[in-house]
This record gives sequence, structure tokens and C-alpha cells, in this order.
Amino acid sequence: MTKIPLSVITGSASVFDRLAIISEKQRHAVLATDDNGQPYTSLIAFTLTPDRRSLIFTTPSKSTKYRNIRKNRRVSVLIDTRSNTESSYMHAEAVTVQGIARPVRKGKKRDALCRLFIRKHPRLGGFVRAESTAMVEIEIINCLHVTSFQTVTAGSR
Repeated sequence: MTKIPLSVITGSASVFDRLAIISEKQRHAVLATDDNGQPYTSLIAFTLTPDRRSLIFTTPSKSTKYRNIRKNRRVSVLIDTRSNTESSYMHAEAVTVQGIARPVRKGKKRDALCRLFIRKHPRLGGFVRAESTAMVEIEIINCLHVTSFQTVTAGSR
């Protein structure tokens, strides 16, 4: 059994490559927004844009997370590979994305992002196209990759 490290180790992973690989495997992530000074977390379905510069998600336009984003566009997203087993301590990976969230207005860009999102989440097609659904693009500012419990690599744009 591998010993759990007691301190942080500086990693050397290619953070944006790891983000792309994990994004292909994982369908859901945890979004953190600011709810009047309190952290507010939500489970989201997401996709990474091909240029690896943004994450896309959809939400009802009347949701708390969307209201929070309209007030404070700074968000964080956690994507991870944990399996909720003992081996996850040393084998799971997590990427924290920090960025700026912006609603995507109707038009060609939104149509293209909808197609991209639906390719990954075909079951959500009707939801994505609904008038009551907002699409949000998170411009990635910083990424933090963690593996082997405490091996941490930072990356920024």
C-alpha cells in the first residue's frame, strides 16, 4: 500500500492536457458560486471547448446558480475522477478551474456551443434548447491539477 504524503508536492503535469483528458471521461462537475458572501455549490453537466479555453454548462435561467453568476461572474469548478474507494486517495485526479462565467446569448455562437454540449450530453438536448434554459461559458483563467493525494500543479492563461 502506498503511503499517504504528509505535505504538498509540486507536480509537473501538463495541466491543460490533464483537463482535456479528465473532461472526456467525466460528465459532471461541481460549480462554486458566490451567494451573497456564502459559497454555493451545484452539480452541473459540462463540456470543455475544443480550444480548452472555456467550459460550458446549462442551467434553468431562474436557478440560484444563474442568479449568483449574474451578480458575481467569478466561479470555480471542480472536476474529479474519484471512485469513493480506498484507492482514490492516491489514484484520483482533480482539476479545479477558476474563471469568469458569462451567459451566452442567442445566435451562431450559442448554436455551435449547444451542438458541442449535446454531443457530450445527448439526453439533455430538449433541456438545452428550452427557452427557460440559460447557457453559461466559463472563460478559464487558472487551473490546478491534483493527483497522488497532494501532488499539485498549477496552470494559468
